[in-house]
Amino acid sequence: MDKATIELLARRAGLAKALAEFPDDVAYAAKQAADVVSKIKQPTDPAAEPWPPMRAGRRASSGCR
Repeated sequence: MDKATIELLARRAGLAKALAEFPDDVAYAAKQAADVVSKIKQPTDPAAEPWPPMRAGRRASSGCR
């Protein structure tokens, strides 16, 4: 990720002060985030859910009340 993109994303995320005071840290965090995003597997089915659907009004089977 280039410097201009990092600066733009940081400002849009409200991190202008962090960018001004700790530019190396913000760049490192952006690199880490880009690495994580590249490792996430996108579902092949757009309707697929990453976990079972949640239903209102149903209790968990753990026995907690």
